[in-house]
Amino acid sequence: MISMRTKPIVTVLLMLASVGAAQTPVRPDVWQPFKYFVGSWEGTGNGQPGVSKTERDYRFVLKSQFLHIQNRSAYDPQPKNPKGEVHEDWGLMSFDKTRKKFVLRQFHVEGFVSEYVMSSSSADGKTIVFTTESIENIPAGFRARETYKILGTDQFVEVFELAEPGKDFELYSENHYRRKK
Repeated sequence: MISMRTKPIVTVLLMLASVGAAQTPVRPDVWQPFKYFVGSWEGTGNGQPGVSKTERDYRFVLKSQFLHIQNRSAYDPQPKNPKGEVHEDWGLMSFDKTRKKFVLRQFHVEGFVSEYVMSSSSADGKTIVFTTESIENIPAGFRARETYKILGTDQFVEVFELAEPGKDFELYSENHYRRKK
């Protein structure tokens, strides 16, 4: 119970708290451009290693500080790739507050570790490009670029390009994804 003596103090404290709350700026959600991807996806791919069936999951982890990406692409045996293969990679995306940029680190089953930085985004947010800053366990000078193109509510395309040292980017693979129902 509040006594008559403490009532004015409580009233002033409540007023100050409400003024402080009203002045707190609303921070934009830095993850908004990537919330579209959260969920499970499946699709097909085509490129240098051949034709593939692919699955991908996006989910926020560690108190939504990171976006975890888990990818699996299965390539059947074919003339371009007689043994076939299964490619897997995991990714962790973070927002670097100092640089004010998204950073994507991918860990590949082949032992490659690629560190990308978001290099551009279209005005409508439907095309997002990441370019590597470094790639571990590959000859020096290689670069990679990933471009995500949102086609609709439940569909996007990922274009993966590689550049050998001193050369321009070349298409390595293109994957078409649909959200799983």
